[in-house]
Amino acid sequence: MHIAHFTNTYHPVTSGVVRSVSSFRRALTGLGHNVFVFAQANREYEDHEPFVFRYPALQLPLQEYPLTIPVSNFVDTLLPSLKLDVIHAHHPALLGQVAARKADNFGIPLVFTHHTRYSEYSHYAFALPQGLAKQVIERWIGDYMSQCQHVVVPSESIKQILLETYGVTEGISVVPTGIDVAHYQQAEAGDIRQRHGWADDETVLISLGRLAKEKNWETLITAVAPIIQNQPHVRLVILGEGEERAGLEALAQQLGVAERVNLLGTVPFDAVPNYLKAADLFCFASITETQGLVTLEAMAAGLPVVAVDATGTRDAVRDGMEGRLAPNESAALTSALNELLADEPLRHKMAEAAVHRANEFDLQTLARRLVGVYEEAMVAKKAGFHIATDSQKPIFSLDWRQLLEANAE
Repeated sequence: MHIAHFTNTYHPVTSGVVRSVSSFRRALTGLGHNVFVFAQANREYEDHEPFVFRYPALQLPLQEYPLTIPVSNFVDTLLPSLKLDVIHAHHPALLGQVAARKADNFGIPLVFTHHTRYSEYSHYAFALPQGLAKQVIERWIGDYMSQCQHVVVPSESIKQILLETYGVTEGISVVPTGIDVAHYQQAEAGDIRQRHGWADDETVLISLGRLAKEKNWETLITAVAPIIQNQPHVRLVILGEGEERAGLEALAQQLGVAERVNLLGTVPFDAVPNYLKAADLFCFASITETQGLVTLEAMAAGLPVVAVDATGTRDAVRDGMEGRLAPNESAALTSALNELLADEPLRHKMAEAAVHRANEFDLQTLARRLVGVYEEAMVAKKAGFHIATDSQKPIFSLDWRQLLEANAE
């Protein structure tokens, strides 16, 4: 099978989408398929894998990721010679729109992975009131899905959201991003504790993700602060970088825990398993996850979890088995953390369960499931099938194009 992935972000960017595309590409290639990636250019990065084709991109001020320019004469000339069987889009805009046009032009199926709870990022749409922005985004996503033969979601939680918001009932499959479980299980902490000055008798709580508003870091730091104040041997370590760093550092200073809340920035992807192995417990407060991939990786490394009960995370962690899930309140998260910190046998029991649970997300197994999705999409295309959305849903009373044009005037 010849498969094209269109994504606005790929290496050297670090994100859940990049990890998903890269992991599935590696696994699908191992299964004997030809996989081509179309992504953003980066002059300072040299590709070390074959069949990665780059669209021009701009790095704009105050923007974390480069802006992909969806125009390339080279790609337009190249694509017909690849004899593609399916196009897989990972974003609905920019290269996602290119993917839709190319699939239509070549008469091949379009598959879309709904990686992100896009409406939860409406606070970035400065030009529109947040409530209206959320509705516009939802309508826009609904319109994009209606061009597809199949939609992939990374968890049952997101499948339920698509059912409730758009009425999508057919042509949708849950295929989480798989993980290389052995890579995490076999990792070693090495000298990480010594290098960062973490004492052997300290309990290290670790978390991972972009330092962005939607990741809910304020709730996590506020939850951990009273624990650190009462138990000086506890430390919170956060891996990741982003625009919220200054504010989070100020919050930790204000709460009097700055010395024991360590924002280490981005660490190399291959080093993440070692950092997880150097910690004692994984904690997470994000409320916008679609799968909880970083949580699964922590579980594969043998860490019990305390997290906010939210989409994605609850699909990975079963409350009372691999960890504790708490309401989205700092006090509730504090209570859940205290429970595990006070009960070492419980932590060990949940750590063992976490490893077993992570094994259910084996990359090779999920790659074979994705191949099945592509095969279904090919049959659906021949039958003239497109994703059907419920036009009676309130979002479809909005014409997002007219709204954006009116707002621009």
